[in-house]
Amino acid sequence: MNKKIGKQTFLLQNPPVIAAHANVVGKKEGQGPLREEFDTIGSDNTFGQPTWEKAERTMQKLALNKAMEKARITPDNLDLIFAGDLLNQCISSGYHARDIAVPFFGLYGACSTMSESLALASMTLDGGFGEWAGAIASSHFCSAERQYRTPLEYGGQRVPTAQWTATAAGAVVLHSSGEGPRVTHVTVGRVMDKGIKDANNMGAAMTWAAYDTISTHFRDTGRSSSYYDLIVTGDLGKLGRTLLIELFKKDGLDLSSNYNDCGCMLFDMENQDVHCGASGCGCSASVLTGYLLNRMDRKELNRLLFCATGALHSPTALGQGESIPGICHAVAIENKK
Repeated sequence: MNKKIGKQTFLLQNPPVIAAHANVVGKKEGQGPLREEFDTIGSDNTFGQPTWEKAERTMQKLALNKAMEKARITPDNLDLIFAGDLLNQCISSGYHARDIAVPFFGLYGACSTMSESLALASMTLDGGFGEWAGAIASSHFCSAERQYRTPLEYGGQRVPTAQWTATAAGAVVLHSSGEGPRVTHVTVGRVMDKGIKDANNMGAAMTWAAYDTISTHFRDTGRSSSYYDLIVTGDLGKLGRTLLIELFKKDGLDLSSNYNDCGCMLFDMENQDVHCGASGCGCSASVLTGYLLNRMDRKELNRLLFCATGALHSPTALGQGESIPGICHAVAIENKK
């Protein structure tokens, strides 16, 4: 059976259930407005480890372990895990996978990795290639700063359009049957590039990918924005969120009533110094596995379109004069039988 509908969307005939979800965040994230929605808040950002990279690996471990505990399973039950992070060679995910010895797909979608891992895990179970799967993503402010910009001790000043990489990890455990929110549709994004070269303005660079994917999802499914209780991107931040609303206004569509961005939700934008908001794989991962799915569990939300976004650049490419490509994958999650 062909499960593709329209141009880029897949309808899952046997939609898997989100059996459990969990997250781990750093101290700064735990001081934000979503603090009550997180499973584990670190007292500092080391998580008992000697390096930032090992701390991020530990965050993935804690998040997945907590999700498995909620689902009442062990690593032996998992058929596959799909995981990714921001670091070169996805070392947080790869080393974590080494420790738990579960068949592993390592992913890189930059900050879109949570929706990418969730999409691929869901499609795999829908296809009958297993019963249990894990989807994981993480980022760490200090490890990302070292790789993408300058070491923290350099003390570089951040420009107003810059975003703050979240120290966070989120994990979802999916099951082929059962009760709970189900992943019903996946719209796979295209790489979009509008020529933006400013690494401190990634929200603007990713906005076009979000616009393209969400527009395509509506066309492919025949749904309108009003079908969803909430549409969430991540992580466009304050500037990117405003740009996306303006793009849809030109199409005669007002998203403002049921749209938000994870980069604007994680921190207190007025009282925490994060400039244009949060970014990083862990931002949308922690907001999804905390606030959003908690609301779905409580039936406060029943139809969610989760659209994590990523900037597919590197310091090497930018140093060679390249612009910043963006990507966005949309995953529809619904409380339905």
